[in-house]
Amino acid sequence: MASSGRRILALWFPRLSTDRLHRRERGEPADPAPLVIAAKIENAMRLSAVDANAAALGLSAGMTLATARAMLPDLRIMPSDEAADEALLNHIADWCDRFSPFVACMPPRTLLLDITGTTHLFGGEAQTLDRLRLSLNGQGLTVRSAIAGSAAAALALARFADGTTAACGKDAVALAPLPIEALALDAATNHALRRAGIKTIAQLAARNRTELTARFGSGMIFLLDQALGLAEKPISPRLPLPIYSVEHRFAEPITTEPVILATLTRLAQRLSEVLEARGDGARSLEARFFRADGVLRLITIETARPLRTPAIITRLFQEKIDRLSDPLDPGFGYDLIRLSATRVERALPVVPRLDAPAEGTGDLDFLIDRLAARFGKERILSFLPNDSHIPERTVLAIPAQSAKTAAISWDAIREKDDVPRRPMRLFAQPSPVEVIAEIPEGPPAKFRWRRVLHTVVRVEGPERIAMEWWRHEKPRPTRDYYRVEDSEGRRFWLFRNGIYGRETGSPQWFVHGLFS
Repeated sequence: MASSGRRILALWFPRLSTDRLHRRERGEPADPAPLVIAAKIENAMRLSAVDANAAALGLSAGMTLATARAMLPDLRIMPSDEAADEALLNHIADWCDRFSPFVACMPPRTLLLDITGTTHLFGGEAQTLDRLRLSLNGQGLTVRSAIAGSAAAALALARFADGTTAACGKDAVALAPLPIEALALDAATNHALRRAGIKTIAQLAARNRTELTARFGSGMIFLLDQALGLAEKPISPRLPLPIYSVEHRFAEPITTEPVILATLTRLAQRLSEVLEARGDGARSLEARFFRADGVLRLITIETARPLRTPAIITRLFQEKIDRLSDPLDPGFGYDLIRLSATRVERALPVVPRLDAPAEGTGDLDFLIDRLAARFGKERILSFLPNDSHIPERTVLAIPAQSAKTAAISWDAIREKDDVPRRPMRLFAQPSPVEVIAEIPEGPPAKFRWRRVLHTVVRVEGPERIAMEWWRHEKPRPTRDYYRVEDSEGRRFWLFRNGIYGRETGSPQWFVHGLFS
């Protein structure tokens, strides 16, 4: 059973494709020729969309292109561009986010907004609907809209009863006079129903369900029940809904950066109070800046630990704004700023020990967050030990904001006052070398690496490391590592990929690291 308190607003854009082209031509001399969009449908070139001028002259979507040309020789024809249409619909959905964070895209050319509990911000449901329609019409978009208690009912009303607001729990009454085509059934089912004398939804709803199910199947009954509010099909928002959100609407759009930052500070304080009341801390925050001309700017930050301190939240957003390659241009001004927590964790109170250092770990976490906000979290790394004896796998480099305490500790590979056994600089991928002269059963006496010839004067090794056979389908050759020094004092960590006389193939030599 559909929820009686839920309210869905449907927006249908019947001329989205032609409106997109007309919007692009704004400011240019008007072309009076009717505009149509042509696409290959059912192995024939047909009209997929027509503008108002073409519709007034008798053209409609689905008509063959040849017929349309015969009717109007001066027709202006443009190819279909579904990607551009989808981009425009997403842009409209971003703009609609100011009315509700729950916006879903539905084919064809339709948006659904869950406006439950939000219409009081705009003066009521009728005022919300009127404001949306006027704003979208002002942007050069043809839109049909309606409000109902279910998505199916709102869609049907938007297409066949534009501007309708169905009262709560009265979806069936509002749908009763609509034709059966409003249910978006297939053409064969519509034809069969009309032959049976069923032309309206009221007539269909009055028929015996058993007979209808036997003739048309349970799928049609489910569509009917959705429209009447007797069943509900879940709809998914195009973007994940924030867990906590606060916002500030302006009576007049603001343009100055100090006011924008001051508003962000106040929102951080309000969000902090909500998080503290729930015992949570934010791990991911996003600020949305809605411009009066419909442009949406989104800024996202992540944190190393659960965060709810307003001053730190504001400082991190300031760091992110300062590093933007394109400035936070307010254009004609922002009329709404929203701050949301999209990922949270429990923020348990920490009681410091009496013998703990004064600085603690909070300053380090804040530093990591600031650096990540300025340079990107992928560039601020933390190194953790990994349970492997393969040199390139003994260390894991992961974003510091995601790092947690490792289950294992670092192993000491040398004694006190001993020389380093591993190079300070280890290559991500071993670099091959060309052997010029070779010591029997030992490392090269001379080798060329990166077009430079090196003569080996000191050698220490080998250190034999077997590969992890259980990780690979084919066995990997054993490595023999040597610490070598050339005549110029440069020290290398070389290894031989394979053992003479024991593994197939000719062993190859590689440089895996450099000693300082």
